[in-house]
Amino acid sequence: MTAPGGAAPVRAGGSGRADPERAARLRRLALTTLDANWEHDHTVPSRTLYPHQWSWDSAFIAVGLAHARPDRAWRELRSLFAAQWADGRVPHIVFNPALRAGAYFPGPEFWDSARAGGAPAAATSGIVQPPVHAPAAWLVHRRAPSEASVAALRWLYPRLVAQQRYLTGRRDVGGGGLAAIVHPWESGLDNSPAWDAPMAAVPADEAVMRAYRRHDTAHADAAHRPTDLDYARYVALVDTYRAGRYRDEGLLGRQPFLVECPLVNAALGVSERALARIAAVVGADPGPHRDRAVRLTEALVDRLFDPVTGTFRPRDVRADRLVPARTVLGLMPLVLPDLPAHHVRAVLAEACSPRFGLAARMDRPLPTHDRTAPDFEPLRYWRGPSWLSTSWILWQGLRTHGRADLAAGLRESMLDLVDAAGCHEYFHPDTGTGLGSPAFSWTAALVLDALDEG
Repeated sequence: MTAPGGAAPVRAGGSGRADPERAARLRRLALTTLDANWEHDHTVPSRTLYPHQWSWDSAFIAVGLAHARPDRAWRELRSLFAAQWADGRVPHIVFNPALRAGAYFPGPEFWDSARAGGAPAAATSGIVQPPVHAPAAWLVHRRAPSEASVAALRWLYPRLVAQQRYLTGRRDVGGGGLAAIVHPWESGLDNSPAWDAPMAAVPADEAVMRAYRRHDTAHADAAHRPTDLDYARYVALVDTYRAGRYRDEGLLGRQPFLVECPLVNAALGVSERALARIAAVVGADPGPHRDRAVRLTEALVDRLFDPVTGTFRPRDVRADRLVPARTVLGLMPLVLPDLPAHHVRAVLAEACSPRFGLAARMDRPLPTHDRTAPDFEPLRYWRGPSWLSTSWILWQGLRTHGRADLAAGLRESMLDLVDAAGCHEYFHPDTGTGLGSPAFSWTAALVLDALDEG
């Protein structure tokens, strides 16, 4: 195993449970990172790059905090859902009003959420992120059950239901039972090659960026971040959505980017199953959640599985076709417990192929894009680097479908990355070198979960 900056591939070592010294070291590092990033009622992803509250970050953070700070895990989720919109959307950013205007781009003045109907009193963005919150809430309760956790579930349950209803209702633009995203940021994988084809249709002028000042490249190497052209298109998409006051009626007629994402929709299916379990605890009927979970899996298989290549792909709703890129998004439906056996085998074949390299003993960490593709970029954000979030989701899917051997290999690869490089935002998919923020909260949180659940 190599230290940060080395050239040798990261190799999976011994089990964290068999090496208590390593486990204790990683646990201390993770807790120190999370404590340093705690901000009165939530955890910032990073003190430098991301100084506000992010939606799916908070869900992952709560999962990790459940093992050491369960009261803080519930505060994490409550603070996020306190900023939920009246239509049920959970915004992807909740802004800290204590920070000066212009301290982050795109900040609250850019989103101007106060002008939208149904927006909360808090300043937020107008878009969403993958709905991983219901499974997170269930995991927090399962790992630290108490009267307080039941009370927290009672408060969250109707809000989680509203989140699901928003995505499966207002966002079913394609009419096939899946939610569409209106911006790459909603996928969580901002500049993934999966979005190149649909984003090519988004008109943008790089000169538009002269009106703004990017803050990410002040804290991270520009070669590791989305390009200015990417950002120009991101801004153009927000401009269009904001001009319509973030309404979802008539999206086909005005929003140039509309895509059904495998990760977002797999998360919706898993969320319905988590909601069925939560419903049983809080005295609601779990049956409708189970029924909706089945329908979501069926729709995902029907609309997003490509039998020619044997992998799941996003669907460009406007063009009504699957996008060509083979990314880690195609592996995410494995998290669905009712995924048919044929499709489980297909996902495993894709994951274990040279494109992604999943194995019981991994030579290199899991990349976010096909490492054999000509546009694979090992340094640039979601175009190749390894992230613990997508690895953790796949790890959950492997355990769900009884592949303990592959799950163990992926878990060790995740722990080895952090042991060698620290709690970085993401990692070089060959050397394991840490990239992005050096003290990233969801990396720390998911390490805690991998240590305790391995």
